[in-house]
Amino acid sequence: MQFDPATLSMTEIIRLQNLLSQELSRRFEISAALGFTDIAGSTAYFARFGDEAGRQLQQLHIDLLEQCLPAHGGRIVDTAGDGAFTVWPGAAAAAEAMTSLLHRISVENEHRARDHQLTLRIGIHWGRVLSDGVQVTGDAVNLCARIATSADPGQIRLSRDLFQELGIAHRLLCRPIGPVELKGVGRSVELMGLEWRDPSRFPTAVLVRETGQVIPMPAQDIISFGRLEIIEGMSANDIVLALPDPAATRQISRWHFELRRRSTGYSLRAVSSQLTQVDGRPVPHGEEVPVKPGSTVELASVMTLQFVGGQGHDGPVIDDTTHYARPRLA
Repeated sequence: MQFDPATLSMTEIIRLQNLLSQELSRRFEISAALGFTDIAGSTAYFARFGDEAGRQLQQLHIDLLEQCLPAHGGRIVDTAGDGAFTVWPGAAAAAEAMTSLLHRISVENEHRARDHQLTLRIGIHWGRVLSDGVQVTGDAVNLCARIATSADPGQIRLSRDLFQELGIAHRLLCRPIGPVELKGVGRSVELMGLEWRDPSRFPTAVLVRETGQVIPMPAQDIISFGRLEIIEGMSANDIVLALPDPAATRQISRWHFELRRRSTGYSLRAVSSQLTQVDGRPVPHGEEVPVKPGSTVELASVMTLQFVGGQGHDGPVIDDTTHYARPRLA
C-alpha cells in the first residue's frame, strides 16, 4: 500500500513528526566524546613550501592519529583539508588518545627541522549526537570544531561537559581557561586546558627574576629565547627577553638559546657565544644540557630565568586564568 502524505491532516502530520523524532532519538541518539584536530599554520606552510610538502604534513597528521585510535576505542569520522574529526565512547579514552597523539608528534618532531614540524590545535567535547555507526552529526559536533579552532598551537582544549565526565586523575591535569567567545556559537563557553606534558619534567612557565615577569611556555617542540622581537615582519623569538635597562637588554643576544623537547624533558641548546649558564654551569655555544622545573638559566650576567612547573613543583603555580606576559608564537 502506497503512503501518500498529501492525504494527511495537520494533526496527523504533527503526530507523525513526533513519532519519527522519538524513533530517531531511540535508535540513533547517543552520548559520545568528540574530537577535532587541526594543523596550526598550515596555510602559511603550503604557501612557503608548496603543495607536496603540505600534503606530506597532512598525511603525517592522519597517520599518527590513526596509530592512537585503536587502543582507546576511537575512530576517524571524517577528514577534510588540515583537520580530522574523531569519536570515542568515553571521555577518558578521548583524553588519553589526544595525549598519546601529541607525545607521538613530539617524538616525530625530534627528527624534523623547526620549519617542518607538525603542530596541532585540539578540541574535545562530550555531548549528544546522532550516529548510525558511520556518520556523526549534531550541534555538539559544531561546538567541538569551534573549541579546536580556539586552541593555541600544541594545546588540548576541552569543554566543561567533557571535564565532568573525566575521573579524578585526568581532572587534576586540567586548568581553567575561563569563558571563551567561540565564533558561530553566539555565547561564551567555559573551557579547560588539558596539560599533556609531565609537569615534573616539563616546565610550564619561565620567571624573569629581575622583573618578576612570568611567561607561559608555548606548547612547541622547539622554543627560542632572545631579545630580538621581529625580523623582516615575522616573529624572531618565541619568548622575547627584555629588561628595564636598555643597555642591559643589549647584553642578551638576539637569539640566545632554545629549548628542544625530548621524550625525557627539555634540553637547552646555546645558540649564542654570550655567556649562558644552567644551574651555575656554563653551556658553550652549540652544546645541550637538560632543563627541568626549578632550573635557573643566567644570561650574559644580566638576566636570570627560573623554569617553573605546575602544582607541587618548584616555583609558582601557573594556570591559564592568570594574566601573565604572553610569549611570541611563531
